Amino acid sequence: MKTLLVYVWRFWMVILGTVLTLIFFIPVYILSIRQKDYKFCYFFIRLWAIGMFYGMGFRYKMISKTDQKIDRSQPYVIISNHTSIMDVMLPCILFPNHPLCYVGKKELEKIPIFGTVYKRVCVMVDRNSARSRADVYRRCAERMQKGHSVVIFPEGGVPDDTSIVLDQFKDGAFILATKHQFPIAVFSFKGLKEMFPFDNKKGYPGVVKVFFNDILTPDLSLKELREKAFNEIQFSLIEKIK
Repeated sequence: MKTLLVYVWRFWMVILGTVLTLIFFIPVYILSIRQKDYKFCYFFIRLWAIGMFYGMGFRYKMISKTDQKIDRSQPYVIISNHTSIMDVMLPCILFPNHPLCYVGKKELEKIPIFGTVYKRVCVMVDRNSARSRADVYRRCAERMQKGHSVVIFPEGGVPDDTSIVLDQFKDGAFILATKHQFPIAVFSFKGLKEMFPFDNKKGYPGVVKVFFNDILTPDLSLKELREKAFNEIQFSLIEKIK
């Protein structure tokens, strides 16, 4: 019975996603044509993310572990752990004043309808191409210089081994930060690994703990930034907080 309810809940996501996409597709499609209109396009993308997250029965509790504040006029490289498709929604909810650009897999542009907008608003990377991986930093820097913040999940994907709390970080986010001198906003998302895993037989609605760990300035070396960010995210994930 419990598994059946999970399947029904998961099917509700398909219905919800379809309805929200039909509602917001036209304004997003039109406003994504020109880069200068992206801040208006992001407004509707954010509404879509809010609808998906809350419509699936999720809420979040913010836990700040730093005295630093997000500056609405400062673009950031935003990083977090990645265990669920719902991880993608949270940065949009948390950053209402920062149009976000995601670094994503090139393969997703093949999805009908979604792919058309995806390749306009995201920076795509072909992981099998060294040239594509190298060029992503330039394209991200161009977007940040226009006032966009960039979201990167530094694990580079979701580990197949679900026992892994946090996989090793790739260098991409930290190369971008150090090369172009952008601060890194470090977050941990705790709970979605159990609440909405990639296993369709599992999951339940609930409250996600969002840890705002730190804002790291790019005056450290790439290795120091990567290790500090990894340790801060990992500690939040294993820390016992009610």
